[in-house]
Amino acid sequence: MTAQPHIPWPDGKRFAFTIFDDTDHQTLENVPPVYDFLADLGLRTTKSVWPLNGSGQPAIGGLTAEHPDNLAWLKQLQARGFEIALHNATWETSRRADTLRGLDRFRELFGHEPVAFANHAGCREGLYWGDRRLSGWNRLGYNLLTLGRNRGRFQGHEQGSPLFWGDACRERITFVRNFVFRDINTLAACPSMPYHDPDRPYVRYWFAASEGPDVGSFNKTLSEANQDRLSAAGGACIMYTHLASGFYVDGKLNTRFSELLERLAGAGGWFVPVSELLEFLLRRNGHYEISATERKRLERRWLRDKLWIGGSS
Repeated sequence: MTAQPHIPWPDGKRFAFTIFDDTDHQTLENVPPVYDFLADLGLRTTKSVWPLNGSGQPAIGGLTAEHPDNLAWLKQLQARGFEIALHNATWETSRRADTLRGLDRFRELFGHEPVAFANHAGCREGLYWGDRRLSGWNRLGYNLLTLGRNRGRFQGHEQGSPLFWGDACRERITFVRNFVFRDINTLAACPSMPYHDPDRPYVRYWFAASEGPDVGSFNKTLSEANQDRLSAAGGACIMYTHLASGFYVDGKLNTRFSELLERLAGAGGWFVPVSELLEFLLRRNGHYEISATERKRLERRWLRDKLWIGGSS
C-alpha cells in the first residue's frame, strides 16, 4: 500500500499532527503547563496513563490515576478534548489479573475502554515487544544489536504465561503503537497505518510514530524545514514523546519547543488526538492486512533508524 501524496484532510487542512505522550516521570508540576500551552494553541493530543499504583519501587515512575489530584487533572484534561490512553496497568510488570483490573479501572475512571495503547518498556507483559516486534533475519539483527537483552522477555501475547492478556487487548483496545521512525511524516514511513498484522493477531490495529522522546529530539524532528516538508507532502505526524522530559523546567517552557509549536499551530494543520486521526485513516482506507513483505520492509527501516538514533523506541 502506498501513501496518498495529498490526503484530503477534514476542513481543508493541509496536514495532520498529533502527539502520543507516554506518562513516564509525569508530575503535577512538570506536565500540566505543557498541556495548557497545547490547549492555548488549539492542539488536542493524547496522554497515556497508568490506572493503578504499582507495589514496588519503579525503575521509571510517575504519577498514576490513583493519585487523587492527578486523577482530577486527567479528567479536566479529558473534558478539554485531549485523549486519555493506556500505558500498561502500572509502572511495573503486571500479571494477568492485575492487567485486567487496570483495564476495568481505566473504563471506570474515564468512561470508555482505552482506544489507544503503547507498551511501557519496564513491563514484561508487553505485547509483541522486544525481539517479538520483528521477524526472521530482522529479529536476529535486533538481538545482535541489543545483545540479546530482550530475547523472549515480553510475554503479554504468549498463552500459558502468567503475564498473558492478548485476548483482552484484542477485545478492548483498538490501536497499539509499534515502530518509531526519524521521519516527521509518520504516514510516509508507514503508509499502511493503521494496519492489522495476521501474524500478531492479538492487536486489532498497529500504528507508527515519529521520534521525539525528549525535548531535544522532539525539537529536532519538528524543525522548521521538517514542518515545511510535512505540510508540502500533505502528510501526518504522530509524535512519540515524554512531555515530562525537559519540556517545562524551572517554571518555564523550553524556548525552542514554544517557538516550533507556535509556528506549527499557524501552518494550517489538522490537530486532533491520536485515535481520531487513526479512525479517520481507517474509515478512508478500510481494514488493511499488512503483507509479510511490507512488514519486513517496515522492520528494516526501523532497525536502520534505531542504529542512527539509538534508544529503545
